[in-house]
Amino acid sequence: MWQIKFILNTDTPILFDQAIIQCKEIFEKKTYDYGTAWRILRPISITDQIFIKAQRIRSIEEKQENKVGESIENEFIGIVNYCIIALIQLELKASDDMEMDPNLVLKYYDQKAEECKNLMVTKNHDYGEAWRDMRVSTYTDLILMKILRTKQIEDKDGKTLISEGIDANFSDMLNYAIFALIRFNGFSK
Repeated sequence: MWQIKFILNTDTPILFDQAIIQCKEIFEKKTYDYGTAWRILRPISITDQIFIKAQRIRSIEEKQENKVGESIENEFIGIVNYCIIALIQLELKASDDMEMDPNLVLKYYDQKAEECKNLMVTKNHDYGEAWRDMRVSTYTDLILMKILRTKQIEDKDGKTLISEGIDANFSDMLNYAIFALIRFNGFSK
């Protein structure tokens, strides 16, 4: 039976940090292996890359079968890292160097992760830890919805009448993926 929690759990920011450390370790190793080859990607391509990962998660959730073997958890890590890449790309200019110093890239990573964490803390306060009682499959659906919204905004050259921008959608996708990782890792009580 589900229950409604109204008490704000103060360990959520700590759980966010634990999950982001897991993601950053992989990002750092891939930066060592590949450099910043991702700089070639336009934001629309990053959106599609996140879509691929979220769609795979949903497919596995629905079919209850994983033929590729890579875990759903790894796909959520990929979503977190691609969201950070997207947020970095939105800040940089296409004319900026493609190959970036790894230390600078990790500073950007930390900055974007901290911005997303601050957003999560603010929203988590208002929503009263609702994420703890949600199903992981709902995080998947919410990420897919945010991807569709992002594609709509991208198709309108980033212009909106009332809605948040592309960056806000990437931040929300990252936070939903973090919630899933917290649940997968058993950090959440």
